[in-house]
Amino acid sequence: MGERSLRLCILLATLVVPSCSGVGYPLHHYAEVYTRSELYIPPPAAEHVSQEVERGRYLVQLTGCGACHTDGALIGEPNAARLLAGSDIGIAYTDPLSEARPGVAYPPNLTPAPKTGLGGWSDENVVAAIRSGGHGRSGRLTVMPWAFYRQMTDQDASAIVAYLRSIPPVEHAVPSRVAPGSPAPAAYVYFGVYRSGPSVHSGP
Repeated sequence: MGERSLRLCILLATLVVPSCSGVGYPLHHYAEVYTRSELYIPPPAAEHVSQEVERGRYLVQLTGCGACHTDGALIGEPNAARLLAGSDIGIAYTDPLSEARPGVAYPPNLTPAPKTGLGGWSDENVVAAIRSGGHGRSGRLTVMPWAFYRQMTDQDASAIVAYLRSIPPVEHAVPSRVAPGSPAPAAYVYFGVYRSGPSVHSGP
């Protein structure tokens, strides 16, 4: 067979990005890392828990909340002591390949910690964040995969909230969201989808 005119390969690329420079980065300055950590979501500490809480734990495991909201998980090095307690490593929500200083969001603390976690959030705030990526105070978080969760039933959303309320509070403050054009205070990753053409992938 002759050479195909075009073969497309869709890749999920994850890049750890230094955040201190004020100039753009050539691609070779990025380092590929494996980010999909297999995280075990433990049961609540209470001896007897409701079916709703068990359902919430299952859904938190299924949706992979810990992969972003656990410190270190974004680079494949999750800190078990900070499970679901937020990440000091952020996620660029604008393109760092074309911007010297992209916007960066740091996944927040999902434990019921009163100062740095969900302790001050209402159940309605938490459900809104799950379904729309924001709860009205900080605006929609574009890297939050809320589009996958917006059709979640009220029962499932409430179960997630019940589980998050049941886990031990961990006081851990993550960096504030960084607007595009501002320097990021800590490292971050960038998720992108790239398409290769026939110069890279060709064959019979």
